[in-house]
Amino acid sequence: MTTGPDDSTWKDTRIRTFHGRHGRVTARMQQVLDRAGPDHGLGSRSDPTRPLVLEVGCGDGVAAETFCATHPDVDLLAVDVHTPGVVRLLEVCASGSMSNLMVERGDAVELLDHRLPPASLAGLHLFFPDPWPKARHHKRRFVRPDVLDLVADRLAPGAPLRIASDVDDYVSSAVDLLDEHPAFEGGVSARPTWRPVTRYETAGIAAGREPIDLTYLRRT
Repeated sequence: MTTGPDDSTWKDTRIRTFHGRHGRVTARMQQVLDRAGPDHGLGSRSDPTRPLVLEVGCGDGVAAETFCATHPDVDLLAVDVHTPGVVRLLEVCASGSMSNLMVERGDAVELLDHRLPPASLAGLHLFFPDPWPKARHHKRRFVRPDVLDLVADRLAPGAPLRIASDVDDYVSSAVDLLDEHPAFEGGVSARPTWRPVTRYETAGIAAGREPIDLTYLRRT
């Protein structure tokens, strides 16, 4: 099993993988964050022996909901820095209709760095991540060497890293980096039957962009 650097080499050295956009947080949003947030985050897991999947950048949460509905024996932690989707998913959690869904508002790389132990994830989903299209910003992409080292360490042997993107340059860069990484094997794959077509993806298709799915397994 390939191992990466220990946590001390990762701590406080990360380049952010997201824009620092701060939309207006309404009083209702803040109320949901305050009331439901503490009860439905990573610390709310009642059975830590269940498989845990992390979704990075959950957006409006449709993919997270669909995965949880079709995988009732798997826990999913949805993480995003932007408030509306997080609030919507917290309301789903608070309704009691989906016991295997958890939500965190924050930086997924920080969470991977400091709150998830090695080999603790049964999968990681990265659907339509920020492509950071300018070359000088490629260092901010989630799929980059140092973050892949971290992801490899947190994934259990055989666990999948699933990526979807409609940005050709992002896909080709991800394939190159993952093909070169000793901890991963895989490539372009069929779309998972459970992954829904989101509004973002629909808009991309209408604009002529083709969504591509990648699946890479953590080598055993």
